[in-house]
Amino acid sequence: MSAKVVLISNTAWNVYNFRRSLIRKLQQNGQEVVAIAPPDDYAVRIAETGARYIPLPMDNSGTNPWRDLKLWFSLRRIFRRERPGCVLSFTIKPNLYGALAARSLGIPAISNVSGLGTAFIKLNWVTWVVRGLYRAGLHAASKVFFQNRDDLEFFVREGLVDKAKTALLPGSGVDVHSFAPMPAPVAPDRFRFLLHGRIMRDKGVGEYVEAASRIRRLRPECEFAVMGFPDVLNASAITMAQIDEWVHRGTIVYVPPVDDVRAEIAKADCVVLPSYREGTPKSLLEAASMGKPVITTDVPGCRQVVDDGRTGFLVKVRDAADLAEKMQRMMRLTRAEREAMGMRGREKMVREFDERIVLETYARAVQEILAGRLG
Repeated sequence: MSAKVVLISNTAWNVYNFRRSLIRKLQQNGQEVVAIAPPDDYAVRIAETGARYIPLPMDNSGTNPWRDLKLWFSLRRIFRRERPGCVLSFTIKPNLYGALAARSLGIPAISNVSGLGTAFIKLNWVTWVVRGLYRAGLHAASKVFFQNRDDLEFFVREGLVDKAKTALLPGSGVDVHSFAPMPAPVAPDRFRFLLHGRIMRDKGVGEYVEAASRIRRLRPECEFAVMGFPDVLNASAITMAQIDEWVHRGTIVYVPPVDDVRAEIAKADCVVLPSYREGTPKSLLEAASMGKPVITTDVPGCRQVVDDGRTGFLVKVRDAADLAEKMQRMMRLTRAEREAMGMRGREKMVREFDERIVLETYARAVQEILAGRLG
């Protein structure tokens, strides 16, 4: 079987930011890697990983069946030309149509369910369509990785995947050597919170801003930073105009996205993500690995990152009042107490979320497929 491995994701940004360590690992094992994703500013950077890049238009948030059928045909055409030994898919549409296209050509596929997405958070007719597609797509996969146990058990319980082909990963993992504690500027009169990631309602950005408004009435010297970019293709996206309004009101400080987030994390006293649901949020893994205490919601994907009261705090989902209370509780801790909390979080990352766990698991699965033992 061919030693070529194809990766598919919904953005080149996702490939570069979340999968470049996996690309290197596969290459070290002697596999040629081809990355397929819609073009964006990060497409040219995929070449830095040594992978060959193939652009593919993809309507990430649309539900037009004709466009999705065209995506299936496009993937099938690429697979037929490339003849990979294995296909690795990430994000919803690559998982659905990548596995189906691969199966139609007898190519084994490994899918990665990184979260349920907006379609499962907001129950409507789209949810039932997506469920049916998931059932077909994951049935076509040889292996299905989940990033948290809640999602795995939900998919098995709903009959969307055969439990025998599932396995659990600690999210995408985190490079604990790169994301290590860094000296932070000491500002005794200022406390800085940071939320970083895609700026979407489903990430709890609205609750974060409301909590910031409540706290600033009592502690106007506090800073509430938001770093990232609006995911304009997502139905849950928050517009740049809305962000500008919050900045103008003095509620938040907006930090444009950067390739290396470590300096911004180092400036924070606490990292916050009040998301409605996640796979396993990379932003929290990175923050905890750098020794920062974190506050996040008690929901699937988030709760397993935090030991409540020891490495950070868990809050009720969609509850700005509870979020504000926990943020103020964090502020009332002494600097030494927060540092101890953060270091316990780092120990947890090293023990449970080191990306080497993810890379070794993927490497074994790919080797089994290429050796004909899985598929």
